[in-house]
Amino acid sequence: MKAPRPAPPRAWQRMLSGRRLDILSPSPLDIEIEDIAHGLARVARWNGQTTGKYGFSVAQHSVLVEQLVQLNAPSLTAGWRLAALLHDAPEFVIGDMITPFKSALGADYRRIEAGLAQAVHLRFRLPGELPERVSHIIKRADRMAAFLEATQLAGFSEAEARRLFSRPRGTPRQWQLTALPPAKAAAQFLHRFRLLGGGQAAK
Repeated sequence: MKAPRPAPPRAWQRMLSGRRLDILSPSPLDIEIEDIAHGLARVARWNGQTTGKYGFSVAQHSVLVEQLVQLNAPSLTAGWRLAALLHDAPEFVIGDMITPFKSALGADYRRIEAGLAQAVHLRFRLPGELPERVSHIIKRADRMAAFLEATQLAGFSEAEARRLFSRPRGTPRQWQLTALPPAKAAAQFLHRFRLLGGGQAAK
């Protein structure tokens, strides 16, 4: 008599909403914006190695990127700005890892991240894959945000940040970043989501 096969390892996480999100095969039906906001507000950028009372959260970073997208491409529609706000949404379950570590993890990590991103997009009526032009605008704003965070919060000199991250043309010098407590960061993220029409898209 053959021994029963062991059950496959658990790959889902229970969310505070009660949803069970399968990280390896995510369904858009198990994505809730409140879970995303709650999680991103508690995930620290730069592995928490930033100045201030609170860590600078991925939720705040996401809002910053959306604001920079609006600055760089004021004619971009609210839907594409919503995509900018959600550009790091997978990190509400897989966390935020520095780029060198992501590269070391290789294709498996990128596949999981891409699957989660696609599920988030479909949940909020965005295309699973963004147009190249929109992706380029979001990535430029993401690099701008990284430069501002590195030099204002993460201890990098401007010269070092230019060498490691580059400083995209047009990066505003006058913007000052201050890390918010998690509850305020989550509320700010949800406010931007609703202003951009995400609440309607989620119905």
